Amino acid sequence: MTSPAAVTERPLVTFLPSPFLGPSVWEPVAQRLRTHGWQTHVADTSGTTPAQVLERCDASLPDDAPLVLVPHSNAGLYVPAIAAVAPPAGTVFVDAALAPASGTAPVTPQAVREHLRGLADANGFLPPWPAWWPREEVRALVPDDETYDRLLAEAPRLPLDYVEASVEVPAGWERGRLAYLAFGETYAAETRRARDAGWPTATLPGGHLHLLMDPDAVAASLAGLLAQL
Repeated sequence: MTSPAAVTERPLVTFLPSPFLGPSVWEPVAQRLRTHGWQTHVADTSGTTPAQVLERCDASLPDDAPLVLVPHSNAGLYVPAIAAVAPPAGTVFVDAALAPASGTAPVTPQAVREHLRGLADANGFLPPWPAWWPREEVRALVPDDETYDRLLAEAPRLPLDYVEASVEVPAGWERGRLAYLAFGETYAAETRRARDAGWPTATLPGGHLHLLMDPDAVAASLAGLLAQL
């Protein structure tokens, strides 16, 4: 059993949801990770521009404790800019995009941008992320209809300009303590990059929203990677 003193000495595990989704995607894992002796926090990564996402995220990060960042999906691109302001004790990317060593990173890949241009309404706004794809495809990523409905209701409607934008990538972020948790092959290239760089890595068979499908397994895998960091 982990003593209370040991818990307080550990960094605060701070989850970064994708800006395309709401904060509740991390709540099931956050609850379970606390049973492994880690304190948890879910940051605010909402915003209609990359600058606004960073501003709100920074404002939501506790400033009185060392942090371990745990970004999911698109939120991985913001880690270099966050780390440049306040270096975390470590970062565990979870089925997440990885920024280049420096320069800029497009918010979405070109193929996705081309797909989304056909979905924007007359005012230039996109539907919520779950509605970008056929319902049956997204529904298969979550455990039940209730979870799907909550995911859809919480996901923001972002302007097309957001997905056309880029995120600034300060150099040096790869010198931190880094690890990678993949769900299946969605981010196979990123998983290989992490492994080749010598980061602790793990893979759970599952879809991109496996954090909702099997939060117990995700929390256990995170606990293992956190121990290695």
